[in-house]
Amino acid sequence: MDFLHRHIEALIFCAPVPLAKEEIVKCLREMFQAEIPMEHIEVAISDLQDKYYGDEFAFALEHLAGGYQFLTKPAYQTSISILLRQQSQKRLSAAQLETLSIIAYKQPVTKGEVEQIRGVNSDYSIQKLLEKELIEIKGKTDGVGRPLIYGTSGKFMEYFGINSIQDLPHPKDFSQPENQIGEERG
Repeated sequence: MDFLHRHIEALIFCAPVPLAKEEIVKCLREMFQAEIPMEHIEVAISDLQDKYYGDEFAFALEHLAGGYQFLTKPAYQTSISILLRQQSQKRLSAAQLETLSIIAYKQPVTKGEVEQIRGVNSDYSIQKLLEKELIEIKGKTDGVGRPLIYGTSGKFMEYFGINSIQDLPHPKDFSQPENQIGEERG
């Protein structure tokens, strides 16, 4: 691995969120006071991904949420789940997960629309999701009172390990005809 590889590795390792290639280029440009070709960055990232793919590492360099981040490999899921269980204060409650699901699939959506689907007040859940930065305010509607519009954030994609909203499972994937009751109406 050469000098450029080590700098890119350090940047990705230190970044608290997935680091985009453009951000890497910007950092390296400032550090070296020279233009670094995107092709060199892409080759270095590919080399690093190959390096960490091997069994000697418990983590890998993954592409998610439009950037790159070091993540533990699935083989270590049990160890990680124990740690995560011990840090349960960061877990989502059932109400928060339900609210987040509605926002993810229906975005952009207002609090009123979320409450209409859930059938209960969602103030607390939305507030907690905003605090955890899993959702963000995307603007206001033109309707009466100009209610806020919510959508998912980049941290949402990082949290769930996806690159875009299109990577979410489709609702039809959850439909299991053998579990439905009654007749289908045409």
